[in-house]
Amino acid sequence: MNEQDSTPTGGEVTRTGEFGSGAVRLDQGHIVGDGGIPERFQNPGFPPHAVRGADLDEAAAKRAERIVGGLFVMSILGTLGFIVAYFAIDSEATIFIPGTGSTNAVHAVLGICMALSLLGIGLGAVQWAKTLMNDHEAVEERHPQRSADADRAKFVEIMSDGDRESQLSRRPLIKYALGGALGLFAVPVVLPLIGGLGPLPGDDLSVSFWNGEQEEDGSYPNEPLRLMRDPQNTPIKASEVTIGSVFHVMPEGLLDLEEHILEAKAKAAVIVMRLDPDDIKSQKEKDWGHQGIVAYSKICTHVGCPVGLYEQQTHHLLCPCHQSTFDVTQDCKVIFGPAKRPLPQLPITVDDEGYLISKGPFREATGPSFWERGSA
Repeated sequence: MNEQDSTPTGGEVTRTGEFGSGAVRLDQGHIVGDGGIPERFQNPGFPPHAVRGADLDEAAAKRAERIVGGLFVMSILGTLGFIVAYFAIDSEATIFIPGTGSTNAVHAVLGICMALSLLGIGLGAVQWAKTLMNDHEAVEERHPQRSADADRAKFVEIMSDGDRESQLSRRPLIKYALGGALGLFAVPVVLPLIGGLGPLPGDDLSVSFWNGEQEEDGSYPNEPLRLMRDPQNTPIKASEVTIGSVFHVMPEGLLDLEEHILEAKAKAAVIVMRLDPDDIKSQKEKDWGHQGIVAYSKICTHVGCPVGLYEQQTHHLLCPCHQSTFDVTQDCKVIFGPAKRPLPQLPITVDDEGYLISKGPFREATGPSFWERGSA
């Protein structure tokens, strides 16, 4: 006979058919009714209790206690190692790992220490439960959400029994080792927040190739650099920039770099366009431009996407990633989207030959906004 389902008014699922003439209710995990309980729904019971050595022999219990305590101590040492490595190891140092090659020493050591810290707590808790805690099993029927007062009092009693059965009061080594492991483990979580999630940026984000190459004394020449077409790497005359045209430019000499060229391009990318001077509403923008030609960082201040879409009629620059929109007539201030600050402007002029050159570097950090932008 095929099985048929029906849903009574109360929402309980009943089944009739092969299990007898009466209804079998499958409500909240209980099976009741005069139709009989199928054999496969019978409670098979729990497996017989396996007596452990720690249940019968105090010496075995002591050994288990030392193992658990040792694992928690391993966690403590891992956490302390994390703290020491965070402050003591040079952020630029590397370490060779067989099969992987050279990697950042700080990341490798912090990862190992964090793994030991987590592993010690996890294995210690498992060993504690397996060898010392009471391992009896019980089944509790579902009851109303609000327990009776007697049941609530019983709960307090059960918790007290649990504290006694966990043997924390009898095993001070476990109690203190676990407390130390859990207490110290919070430090690696808080420490990066206090330390700024790594080395402070200093002026790394506020200095670009427009500052020129760094001198031996750490200063920058800030000499004028020609604006070069990207990727042609040819200079641009002011007469070539017409109203409505857009140029993507790089500083002169950037392509001569032998290393970190991509990082330098990411910070120095600039977009140049020409407006009618009467449309420019900011005196600063006029002073930093040349006859309506203005230059702005091409890197969006939201998450660093390239801003490359220029709408001539509205003089808006659009970031294609998240639609941040900047008004070129008002110092590229944000008029729409998630970006929180304007695109940094590059001050420009022309040289004796009529080529566009920088009058100086960016006066602020380029790229995405961040909570600590470093010194300018």
